[in-house]
Amino acid sequence: MQIEGSVALVTGANRGIGAAYVEGLLAAGAAKVYAAARDPRTVAAGDPRVVALQLDVTDPDQAAAAARTAADATLVISNAGVGRGATPLDDDAIAAARDELEVNYFGVLNVARAFAPVLAGNGGGALVNMHSALSWIHFPAVGTYAASKAAAWAATNALRVQLRGQGTLVVGVHVGYVDTDMAAGVEAPKSAPADVVAQVLAGVEAGAEEVLADEVSRQVKAALPHDLAALYPDVQARYDAAVAAAA
Repeated sequence: MQIEGSVALVTGANRGIGAAYVEGLLAAGAAKVYAAARDPRTVAAGDPRVVALQLDVTDPDQAAAAARTAADATLVISNAGVGRGATPLDDDAIAAARDELEVNYFGVLNVARAFAPVLAGNGGGALVNMHSALSWIHFPAVGTYAASKAAAWAATNALRVQLRGQGTLVVGVHVGYVDTDMAAGVEAPKSAPADVVAQVLAGVEAGAEEVLADEVSRQVKAALPHDLAALYPDVQARYDAAVAAAA
């Protein structure tokens, strides 16, 4: 599909990658962008093509209401996400995991369920789900978050098969660290949000079903057939070093 002339909806559009999606879509010639956030007052709406929209992705009723409002959408981007920074053995691990799953997994399902009929009615269009390289590689500091991203990846694969018959392109996006508030405390190379967005929009136009938006995600994906040998010795070494440094 073409971005120019499209009508897009972006969840989590008030900051980070979501705000970059809004800017990138406008620059690419989108006719309208529904910028969805829990509090629509936090959405920067300087362009008349931007329509601020209330949407808490954990609430299926709000998702359904958003689909009624954005009934002309041809491109839906599930970008909203949270990370609580919990290891699987932390005291708050279960609460953190539930919170992350509600947004990162169930939120993806709520948006897909609400907008699949909209996309079908508008010719198929595209559904983009933001994942992470952490869908595929997991280490303690982000253990609960990574589980939610792995679950979302599984949902995307199932949705891709189910929605292909109605002509909807389903795109899974994987990327390592991105220069946003969520990764502010991470000392590692980070991708610029605008660069990630540019790759995703190019992928949508090319009909790509998966976008690996940085070298980290490409390397991790390539290592998956041999993940225990290729990935986890390094994860273990980094974890052991962190524990030793904290002792």
